[in-house]
Amino acid sequence: MKRQQPVSISGMGCICAAGKNLPDCMEALFTHAPAPAPPRAFPGTQHPVFEVPDRFLPASDSPDPAMVRAVRLALAATNEALADAGLTPALLRQKRVGVVIGTNVGSGVSNRALQRELGGIDCSCLSPAERFLTVNPAHWIARHFGFSGPHMTIVNACSAGGDAIGLAGTWIRSGRCDVVIAGGTDALYEVTYFGFIALLNSDTTACKPFDVHRNGLNLGEGAAMMVLESEALRTTSGRQARAFLSGYGTAADAYHLTAPHPEGCGLRIAVQDALSAAGASPSEIAFINAHGTGTRENDRVESLFFHQVFPGVPFGSTKGYTGHTLGAAGAIEAAFTIASLERQEIPANKGFEAPDPELPVHPVAAPTAIIGTTALSQTLAFGGNNSVLVFRAGRGA
Repeated sequence: MKRQQPVSISGMGCICAAGKNLPDCMEALFTHAPAPAPPRAFPGTQHPVFEVPDRFLPASDSPDPAMVRAVRLALAATNEALADAGLTPALLRQKRVGVVIGTNVGSGVSNRALQRELGGIDCSCLSPAERFLTVNPAHWIARHFGFSGPHMTIVNACSAGGDAIGLAGTWIRSGRCDVVIAGGTDALYEVTYFGFIALLNSDTTACKPFDVHRNGLNLGEGAAMMVLESEALRTTSGRQARAFLSGYGTAADAYHLTAPHPEGCGLRIAVQDALSAAGASPSEIAFINAHGTGTRENDRVESLFFHQVFPGVPFGSTKGYTGHTLGAAGAIEAAFTIASLERQEIPANKGFEAPDPELPVHPVAAPTAIIGTTALSQTLAFGGNNSVLVFRAGRGA
């Protein structure tokens, strides 16, 4: 893959169990991390989750009662990202603004109402049915702000949020858009919750990525959004970039419906493509935000891959602070990656206490200073999809 033009990221927003905005989330990653708890939204079991407290959601952000929780999370993160970039909806309506959002369950919470009402013959079932069929996070955000550029919702398992950011970069480079609002969002839903329990992939205690006692993931919910803009627009306005999207790669294992390839074949291709697009070598990577779910095979594959391709490069997973937010994971972790580059420090891999002797390399066990301006964030998804983003620090770095 040829080297590509970096794309400016001028604003970011994030909401998850760790905080109501990105600064609060970063503070939690280094000081007072939340603990998972049984789900409040529906009767659960002993399997804990990372749920966003209702107080984190602004009371006035949902003028339409049909706006479901995943969209409300995306809206909160979008408002923060626009404010961070210093952009107003009025200004953006004069530009070509695209919206691309990754999700897995998106409208799942409204699906419960549809399922209940389909049991009868009353035509009132059309109301939740319409809500279910039209809940498209990208459509909602575009309509809410009046953005008339292209909008797309990506449903690509756990890599969806990262893929959305990668696609947004192509829209900017091609000249299709002046600005793209990109990221991921997902809300907790009982079908997902009990599905992971049935797959024996859910831990009954807090998840422990890369630890010898790891026994599965904790689900989470949240959203992260970024404002990507053309260099012409950014320089004309005088805005500084928080970071640059330097590279994006995606590739399939073509191996198994849920398990990663034992040798990380698809991941290797995705990383090579992302590094080539960024014009970077493995030795230039300051740190890696690993997918790190806390499942046996995912963590084994990633550790082996890091040992082979990125020897000595520090890495860690942030899922011990947020849970696995599915379609939002790639976007939330991308935001954490950029914020860590700005801070020149990465948080401890929460949950890692006892090294697994079968893993060749291990994550950081404490907050760790980093040196460098380039970092990598990767997501591994069901279906064998692997998506990788390379970021370079901005603002004079």
